[in-house]
Parts: sequence; structure tokens; C-alpha cells
Amino acid sequence: MAGYRKLGRTADQRKALIRNQVTALLYHGKIVTTEAKAKEIRRVADGLIALAVKEKDNFETVTVTAKVARKDKDGKRVKEVVDGKKQTVYDNVEKTIKKDNPSRVHARRQMLKVLYPVKEVPAEAAGRKRNTKEVSVADKLFDEIAPKYANRNGGYTRIVKIGQRKGDAAMEVLLELV
Repeated sequence: MAGYRKLGRTADQRKALIRNQVTALLYHGKIVTTEAKAKEIRRVADGLIALAVKEKDNFETVTVTAKVARKDKDGKRVKEVVDGKKQTVYDNVEKTIKKDNPSRVHARRQMLKVLYPVKEVPAEAAGRKRNTKEVSVADKLFDEIAPKYANRNGGYTRIVKIGQRKGDAAMEVLLELV
């Protein structure tokens, strides 16, 4: 007997399906799917959330000095003539960044093996490639989801039965983060 459900798919299709559904669940907070798929997705999602909860505070804050190009009111770089050549003017800026410890970097890489990259499109600029931005679901796991479940021992997802699907009478469920 297998330790997992095969879901009537080949191994690569099943892996892609689970990765896609887990990414959607963690990005949106809930998804509607069949009961068998939900039980498999729950296993993977709970593991990722447990990993994020374990490593949520495992970083140090560091202050660094960076050279940043000076910009005018239109957002364009300010240029200055030096020795007959135009050169960009730079300012030194101090920034505080989060530096992950090695175990947190490892956890992040384990998450990125499962999660797909998500592109977010603003509503007012729908269909424009220029305005899309890449959203890190791993960062969302560490920054938003993990602190919410810090004092909880497992059971991060909930399955609520909706009813049978009209076409094939498969049991549909709502899989959501608790």
C-alpha cells in the first residue's frame, strides 16, 4: 500500500498539481478542491508551515551602507558633468536588512522546492507586463503565517465539506488556513 494518494496521475503531473495547489493555498488562504486532493495538499502545507514556525525568529538585523543613485522628481537619475563626461550622482544610505541564519536559509530553500513563484498584477493595470511584481510566498510564510501559528502545535489547515460536484459527483471541500 502506498504512503500517499496517486490521484490518477503520473508522478510529474501529481507533483505539479500538489505544488500548484499548495502555492495557491498559502497565497490566498483558502482553495476549493476535491477531498482526496485536499488531504494530500494538507500534508505538504502543514509541513511547510511547521518549518516556517520553527525558523520564524532565526535571523539577525544588520545595518549596511549602500550607494544609491540620486533621483529627481520624475524618478530619473541625476547626472553631473565631470571632466567632460556625464556621470550619475550617488548618495550613501544606511539600510537595515534581515540576514538569515544558515538553518533559516536551508528552510527557505526547502520551501522553494515546493512553492511556485507568484506574479501579482495590480487591478488598475491588468494585462500590462511592466506593472507585475514577483511575490515571495516563502517570505509570506515567514512574516505573516508563521507568527500567527507560533503557539499552535500542528493542525494549521481545516477541511470543510461543501457537497458533491455537479459533473462527476466528486466530494468538494474548502481547504483553508485556520
